[in-house]
Amino acid sequence: MTWGRTYSEQRFSPLDQINDANVGELGLAWYFDLDTDRAIEGTPLVIDGVMYLTSAWNLTYALDAATGELIWSYDPEVPREWGGNSCCGVGSRGLAAWEGRIVIATLDGRLIALDAADGRPLWTTQTFSRDFPYTITGAPRVFDGRVLIGNGGAELGVRGYVTAYDVDTGEELWRFYTVPGNPADGFESDAMAMAAETWNGEWWKWGGGGTAWDSIVYDPELDYIYIGVGNGSPWVQAYRSPGGGDNLFLASIAAVEAATGEYVWHYQQAPGEQWDFTATQPMIQAELTIDGRERRVLMQAPKNAFFYVLDRETGELLSAEEFAPNYWASHVDLATGRPVINPLAYYDTEPVLMTPAPPGAHNWQPMSYSPLTGLVYFPAQEVWMPYARDPNFPVDQPRGFRIGNGWGGMLGPAGQAAMAAAAGRARGWLTAWDPVRQREAWRVDYSGTGSGGVLATAGNLVVQGTVDDTVAIYRADNGEKLWEVLVNTEPAAGPISYAVDGEQYIALNAGMHGMAGGRFGGPPVARAGGRVLAFKLGGRAVLPPLVETVTLTPPPPVPDVGDEVLELGNAAYHRVCAGCHGMRAVGGGVIPDLRYMSAETHAEFDAIVLGGARAEQGMIGFADRINEAEAEAIHAFVIARANEDWEAD
Repeated sequence: MTWGRTYSEQRFSPLDQINDANVGELGLAWYFDLDTDRAIEGTPLVIDGVMYLTSAWNLTYALDAATGELIWSYDPEVPREWGGNSCCGVGSRGLAAWEGRIVIATLDGRLIALDAADGRPLWTTQTFSRDFPYTITGAPRVFDGRVLIGNGGAELGVRGYVTAYDVDTGEELWRFYTVPGNPADGFESDAMAMAAETWNGEWWKWGGGGTAWDSIVYDPELDYIYIGVGNGSPWVQAYRSPGGGDNLFLASIAAVEAATGEYVWHYQQAPGEQWDFTATQPMIQAELTIDGRERRVLMQAPKNAFFYVLDRETGELLSAEEFAPNYWASHVDLATGRPVINPLAYYDTEPVLMTPAPPGAHNWQPMSYSPLTGLVYFPAQEVWMPYARDPNFPVDQPRGFRIGNGWGGMLGPAGQAAMAAAAGRARGWLTAWDPVRQREAWRVDYSGTGSGGVLATAGNLVVQGTVDDTVAIYRADNGEKLWEVLVNTEPAAGPISYAVDGEQYIALNAGMHGMAGGRFGGPPVARAGGRVLAFKLGGRAVLPPLVETVTLTPPPPVPDVGDEVLELGNAAYHRVCAGCHGMRAVGGGVIPDLRYMSAETHAEFDAIVLGGARAEQGMIGFADRINEAEAEAIHAFVIARANEDWEAD
């Protein structure tokens, strides 16, 4: 009935009708097409035999959970141009439900309560000012008559916060800001006054960041809310907070009172955050025996490659061990709770090749915990990327896509060489982590990065969608693969399990990530659009075959425009295009890989990029961000990159 199944968000199903002895009999029970090839990241809810789910652009559906038959659908009509404010896609990670209401949080900032019976809107609240480029992709959380939601937008210069609303009326109850505002305006709380002591300069002009774009967890025992806080805005601290400082509450977990939003405690994972090391990744509550003592803990595997176990009453750090390769910090000092950061990680204008990189050692994909095995399961990855301060950063333009980092394409030959070196080092795997022994128990390696969220069940099963376009099931105790089925797309969302009339199902939203999928570098492949898939023992449904073919058109010759124009296109591309279409124009599947544009697309390039000819598909026009010369330069750069890679692919 809620994201993560219970308030603990363990994503553990007590159902065991499907188990390690009979999972080989599993088959497809039904499927439902979502009619989109954009981001599919949401976790469905199942209540009284009805499945509720959300797709790209917040289209919301109610289905018969036993048959997949559509009961109702609702389109909040999100303006397609608002997708231009999203760094990472137009999807939603889920819904909230409370006493006959289904609550959705739209990309353009509306919280909408629907009648669960027929999908009628009951109330709507705008959660942020549309004068700022906020977005919402996270799932709302609801408890005790309150619904909570955060937002995204740190890459575009906003100030993060989380707000609680009355689930019956949409009335605002309280708001907790995650970074301080302008001291001249006064601070909203003592917590903000405290946080401001850790900032320097005029950070508020840049927004500061700290957006809580995903994980928000409720503890009914302590009546606390745990908020995962995001990255800084801009990324480079020298621009955001000259003179340094910890910059609270960036890259932190903050605990607040559920009734009032008042600050209780915080733990900061990356003081002075400047690597996009968000602490917004999923959090799990559990009771563990550590050093002979029963502890109420909060567990998280965030982007920065350390697995954290905290006492959720006090915020005390109990352990923090590395779960993936790590260049930025040697270890976390348990006495101080602070990471021991590699001095080379404090990058300047010379590129520093690092892992983890902005995609993280673990990102938004849900993780699970089995109280039967005592293990936490999550997708992990090793991704390298160069960091460098952009010396041409427009310090007089605090708004817009302004991260301050050179990224791969704006760092000159050294940065491009570093990007090329990084490309062959990406890998991904499923980790089973022992939070008591603080080590990996087992892993399953995959062909690349990008595999999906995880479900654990009492049948000794772990379920995951994989980068290889399959759904796979493993033994929870040792990782042995028990079952796998090809589903013609890369399921990124978290699976669920439920029962209807005594029959157990395993289901998930199957579709790609918000930005790029797991496969980088190769030519596009045929894939199905978004679907809901439900499996049961003895299921006999069959997916339709892939009929789409991918026709690859050789790129046109590189325009004779000179190196200066190509470098302008390189810089402009990475400023406005790379967030969706990939670094160095190397896409990953869900958003078109521009190296493989058709002749028709090449002919319409300016009309698309400047004029918004494909705005209804989510590709808005960027005439407000680039001029004609920059658009032409981007086109030339992409053609050059296509010619570089065409023969190799």
